[in-house]
Amino acid sequence: MEKDFEQELIVRDYLARQRTALANDRTLLSFIRTALYFLVSGTALFEVRELAHVRQLGYLAFGLSFAFLAIGIFNYFRIKRKLKKGNYLKM
Repeated sequence: MEKDFEQELIVRDYLARQRTALANDRTLLSFIRTALYFLVSGTALFEVRELAHVRQLGYLAFGLSFAFLAIGIFNYFRIKRKLKKGNYLKM
């Protein structure tokens, strides 16, 4: 069925669909990059021994890291599924 949908598209629409797919990939990579930043920050905050309350910020950074990673992966597959179906109205 996807092949029939591809044949109905004109070149402009096909290229727009490809740009949207690539934008989805870039968005996933930026979510992963942000998650890695929070992971590194959390690790650095754990190494601070002088301030006891900074350790709690490390836990928060780890939690945010996993949250960003999960949200990014969920969002990537949701948009990918909509692109495959050709459902552009509710993105």
